[in-house]
Amino acid sequence: MKTGDTVRLIGIPPNLPEQADLQTRTMFEKCLGQTFVIVGLEHVEGLPYRLARLDVGHAIGEEPWKHTIWVEPEYLQVENT
Repeated sequence: MKTGDTVRLIGIPPNLPEQADLQTRTMFEKCLGQTFVIVGLEHVEGLPYRLARLDVGHAIGEEPWKHTIWVEPEYLQVENT
């Protein structure tokens, strides 16, 4: 998986919190099954893998860059283009 790949969100992390101000779980639910382009891969301290950064605003009818999620690779499937 690399920056620029098109991926489909195929799962939601089970321990994902729903924060009232961010509505993280709700955003993931709206994105589930949709495709996105990886805009970056970011290291997070304490994790042995990088998280994929996805701009997902278009999933709720806004500009893609207005909403971003970071996802573990196991919840993404690379799409053949």
